Amino acid sequence: MVIRSFFMILVLMLSSVSRAELVIEVTQGKQSAIPIAIVPFSWEGTEALPEDISGIVNNDLGSSGYFRALDRGLMITYPDNPDDMVFADWRNLKQDFVVVGRVTVAPEGGYAVEFHVMDVHNRIEMLHHRVKGAENQLRDISHYISDYIFKRLTGIPGVFSTKLVYVTTNPERTRFNLSFADADGAREQLIFRSDAPVLSPAWSPDGRYVAYVSFENGHSEIFFQELATGTRTKVVSFDGSNSAPAFSPDGKKLAFVHSTLGNPEIYVMDLASRKVTQVTDHYAIDTEPQWMNDNRHIMFTSSRAGGPQIYKLDTQTGSVQRQTFEGRYNARPRLTDDNSKMVFVTGGGDRFHIAVQDLETRRVRVLTSNTALDESPSVAPNGSMIIYATTENDRNILAAVSVDGEAQFRLPSRFGDVREPAWSPIMN
Repeated sequence: MVIRSFFMILVLMLSSVSRAELVIEVTQGKQSAIPIAIVPFSWEGTEALPEDISGIVNNDLGSSGYFRALDRGLMITYPDNPDDMVFADWRNLKQDFVVVGRVTVAPEGGYAVEFHVMDVHNRIEMLHHRVKGAENQLRDISHYISDYIFKRLTGIPGVFSTKLVYVTTNPERTRFNLSFADADGAREQLIFRSDAPVLSPAWSPDGRYVAYVSFENGHSEIFFQELATGTRTKVVSFDGSNSAPAFSPDGKKLAFVHSTLGNPEIYVMDLASRKVTQVTDHYAIDTEPQWMNDNRHIMFTSSRAGGPQIYKLDTQTGSVQRQTFEGRYNARPRLTDDNSKMVFVTGGGDRFHIAVQDLETRRVRVLTSNTALDESPSVAPNGSMIIYATTENDRNILAAVSVDGEAQFRLPSRFGDVREPAWSPIMN
């Protein structure tokens, strides 16, 4: 029987093309999704704006699963301020909230966007806010508005202004690209391109750097790359295999996996001194480290029980505790920001799904039973959504599911396949 590797072996890198651009396709929303209408914002200029602000907000909120955005074609009127609101129209359309706004030229240059969130049932203005930005920041302004509305209507921080990093290749698997884009797939930018495999991207806690594994020099090495400047730094290059980089939440340490004789162990590097400490020592495979938010404990995958299961390591005492017991394959642990839940890959044979475990009750729930080959989960920094790689009709795509399993969407590339996603932190 062929055992599926649980430490992202090179042969799992499937094909995709360099011009990948992700497109969100909502496949399932929450039953409790809030009906909301985002009315097209008015604009005083004579030429069309380079971005459709209200359209981006509509797509952001609608793809979150928490809101059910009204199609523009169903709107009866198009108000741009509270005085023009006819609440009866929106009540007849069964909307809970309506967002109206206008775009003007800011006196100091750029744009100013003023928007209002109207409570249809109580017939009141619930939110009023104004934001300004440069001419090239309309998409950033749009995501900011989405985050603002999402936070104030749900109590959960929005993640529409965050980024996704992912790996693509060309059909011949001779060119590997590491790219990042907005959380909605727009504005893709190339981070690094190589003729050799690139894998396991991970964000630094401040969002300035991406760590990744590259085989450009004939064996696996770990690099850091600063996104603003493109500066690359080789950080781990020991003889043998070096893989699975993971920043500690305080950004001071890097956990990674190193193997010289086929026995992977977990190591921790102090990034200030570059001192390296081995933190596991077992004849089994220890891999896929993920820090907990106390900067002390690490969740990791190990074959100590005969097959891949998830364990918790205390880096100060060396003690190890097994965390998963249901099923014969549990791997690639990822944690919500508050450490209340652990997301991982579960399954066996030819079926692998994304599951979530409540770390207090130990209850496990499988979230993606409608797909079969799921891997590489990454949790949104607000803990609400999980992005992961999966296979659909012999294509590799990204997909997302809410932590409660109610909302789902796909992010296929317009041009090819894509995999190994990592969700950025919230960047202030």
